[in-house]
Amino acid sequence: MALNHTARPQDERLPHYLREGDPFASKLSWEADLVAGFYLTIIGILSTFGNGYVLYMSSRRKKKLRPAEIMTINLAICDLGISVVGKPFTIISCFCHRWVFGWIGCRWYGWAGFFFGCGSLITMTAVSLDRYLKICYLSYGVWLKRKHAYICLAVIWAYASFWTTMPLVGLGDYAPEPFGTSCTLDWWLAQASLGGQIFILNILFFCLLLPTAVIVFSYVKIIAKVKSSSKEVAHFDSRIHSSHVLEMKLTKVAMLICAGFLIAWIPYAVVSVWSAFGRPDSIPIQLSVVPTLLAKSAAMYNPIIYQVIDYKFACCQTGRLKATKKKSLEDFRLHTVTTVRKSSAVLEIHQESRCIFTITCDLEGRSGNNGDHDKKEALF
Repeated sequence: MALNHTARPQDERLPHYLREGDPFASKLSWEADLVAGFYLTIIGILSTFGNGYVLYMSSRRKKKLRPAEIMTINLAICDLGISVVGKPFTIISCFCHRWVFGWIGCRWYGWAGFFFGCGSLITMTAVSLDRYLKICYLSYGVWLKRKHAYICLAVIWAYASFWTTMPLVGLGDYAPEPFGTSCTLDWWLAQASLGGQIFILNILFFCLLLPTAVIVFSYVKIIAKVKSSSKEVAHFDSRIHSSHVLEMKLTKVAMLICAGFLIAWIPYAVVSVWSAFGRPDSIPIQLSVVPTLLAKSAAMYNPIIYQVIDYKFACCQTGRLKATKKKSLEDFRLHTVTTVRKSSAVLEIHQESRCIFTITCDLEGRSGNNGDHDKKEALF
């Protein structure tokens, strides 16, 4: 299904890169390309350091990582891959005012962006399912081990590799964006043939709609379950309550990550679908670049979310720890006072018993026979 990119037919239904003399020339102004270049540079630096820090901190406690945290690390790897492997190509092209890496570089960049982006979305789908089963079906967490998380990672990478490699073997292709300084999946094949439409529809369903539907379903069920069981959790003992707080922390992180990813990518997906099935060239080039830049910023959000949630969780834990220490001190004081009072009462009873015993012996010694009771007194 890959097309010959050297041909230049004049059919208006063909992709834009076949109807233009130089598909890699920037369609934006120099000023717009410079702004985009600086923007992507800042995003790339923040994303690289942020996700690198997440991976570094995770490596320090790699033996204590929970399955959900292992999936979060995989998400950080995907974001780091987008920043390190993909963004330099676009940044250099923006500053050069054209795509300078040719068709080979275009296909590589398109594959890398699609691969890590698909990996991120499928990872978030797996995380949402894990959170759903963990919150709504408590028995699920009993048998879930680290090895299951690694098996899930293998499935995620295989799934992403399958769909992103198909365009490289002839089922679809990667092509330059309409503004010229970036490349992506060739959505415009749907305008050219029925086979292109089938390919794009499969990509949309298996790499966007299905994962998004699973994510939305999972978190809707989680929210309903949390509302119905919040009162029950308050009656659990401290260990169960602490475990529930930790699970809810991980769930909040996952929800925010998914929300950030979808907010960043849905505008781009809408523009791409319209490019595939709408009227050709109906979206202005200056408008099409905005969703692309927004989608490229998705890799920066996750480290910020981790830090905000961890900070709030640490503050809550500190406050809870102080309250626990205060309560324990009060319990200790109450226990000490009670023990002292009990000891004093026992001592008083013991002293009274000795007094009664002494008085009784003295009375018996005086009322009985003198000889016998002298022996008793001697014995006593």
